[in-house]
Amino acid sequence: MRYGPGQSARQDRAAVANCGGKVVRAARATFHAPSDRFGRPLSGTVLIVTLWIVLVLSGLALVFARSMRIGAAVSANQVASLEAESIAAGALQYAIARITENTLAGTLTAIAAPSTTGTTDIYEALQVGKGYFWVLQSNLEDDREYRFGLTDEAGKIDLNTASQEMLQNLPGMTAELAASIIDWRDSDSDVTTGGAEDEYYLLQPTPYHCKNAPLETVSEILLIKDASEDLLYGEDTNLNGVLDPQENDGDESEPPDNSDGKLDRGFYDYVTVYSTEANVDSEGSTRININSTSSVSDLQTLLQDSFDEARALEIIMASGISSNPSFTSILQFFYRSRMTFEEFAKVADRLTTSSETTLPGLVNVNTASKEVLMCLPGLEEEDVDALLTYRETNADSESLNAIAWVTEVLDQAKATGIGQYITVHSNQYSADILALAGNGRAYKRYKAVIDTQTAPPRVIYWRELTNFGWPLNTEIVATLRQGKPLTDSVLTNY
Repeated sequence: MRYGPGQSARQDRAAVANCGGKVVRAARATFHAPSDRFGRPLSGTVLIVTLWIVLVLSGLALVFARSMRIGAAVSANQVASLEAESIAAGALQYAIARITENTLAGTLTAIAAPSTTGTTDIYEALQVGKGYFWVLQSNLEDDREYRFGLTDEAGKIDLNTASQEMLQNLPGMTAELAASIIDWRDSDSDVTTGGAEDEYYLLQPTPYHCKNAPLETVSEILLIKDASEDLLYGEDTNLNGVLDPQENDGDESEPPDNSDGKLDRGFYDYVTVYSTEANVDSEGSTRININSTSSVSDLQTLLQDSFDEARALEIIMASGISSNPSFTSILQFFYRSRMTFEEFAKVADRLTTSSETTLPGLVNVNTASKEVLMCLPGLEEEDVDALLTYRETNADSESLNAIAWVTEVLDQAKATGIGQYITVHSNQYSADILALAGNGRAYKRYKAVIDTQTAPPRVIYWRELTNFGWPLNTEIVATLRQGKPLTDSVLTNY
């Protein structure tokens, strides 16, 4: 650099420095640091803003983590629910397999009998994978003890065929509801005294017609006038057949009860709409209708094959079948024919008083409970007790295979009075299936009705009962949720 007169290098450096200061001051004027009202810089504001950002991000992370945790729990519950459903489906197939096996062995009636113990079939806490299933059976003899197994639908009163008198004899049934059931199932529009037809149902807040056809399910009864869950289920709101603490504490918790230390069941356990029997003998052959004169020759052949020609002729002449047959039941034929008990037992399964191909609603006297037997017309408590005693005493005897055994217990009038309503055969069995996932996160409960009249047996009813609540000890669920196995002490402490 060249310098003019009087200039020096020092002066040049001063000029440069002065220029640089102006640049710095200009830059400072462009960026204004945060300051308070006195113009002092606020150097901590950046830190505070940073902390707020970190706090918001942390909150979002926590919310996301919670959402992920909830999503994982929901997914685990869904998997457990699917596991329970699969176990229930497996339990159904197990029940069908046991039914098929016992049908072939001729022991199915015994395993469904309410008084039977020591059966080789197991329906309690059977393990499938890591989960378990139970098949519940209401213990009609003891409301403090659980029972497991199949339930014979023929051991109940059929709502579609029972007389009004039989319906009224059900525990908890009212005369008005019995009359309304008759009107609901019959095909006419005539009102039974105390019953109801369209005139009543069409005036309801949500109007509907009287069905005038058979009931298809037991729960359908809740559509009928004067019916209620209190009458149907009683205090047993979870349908386990056992008096639970909440069912014996008065009004302290649901359901309301009288806290009398006894389970008031309602009539749910005593009724069905599924019992029907093919009008064939145990070999599948069509029975001989003793109310048809055209069957006299078939009957004579049967009697000759079972006894001899002379005795066959004596029976036919004594019964009056060749002139004017009018038998209400085969038990009436037994008394008229003057056969011995042993003779009648040999041929009873081959006889019928109906030309129908199916016989609906007959009560199996080998499996029916005391309450159901009390519904049969003309029977008093001592009669029913005598039937139960004979049945228990001869549980292993072949005498129960023929309906003739009731004549050993009842007098002629009472035996013939119930003859048209009873049988010793069963074809439909229900299974109350409870399935629990291995981790205790979910359970499913279903009721199935299985018809054995086809090969293989078929399911004619399947309904979910999960909404009725867990029916066993809650310790079972808690144990599995803790990842512990079910021990005998847990399983026996219901």
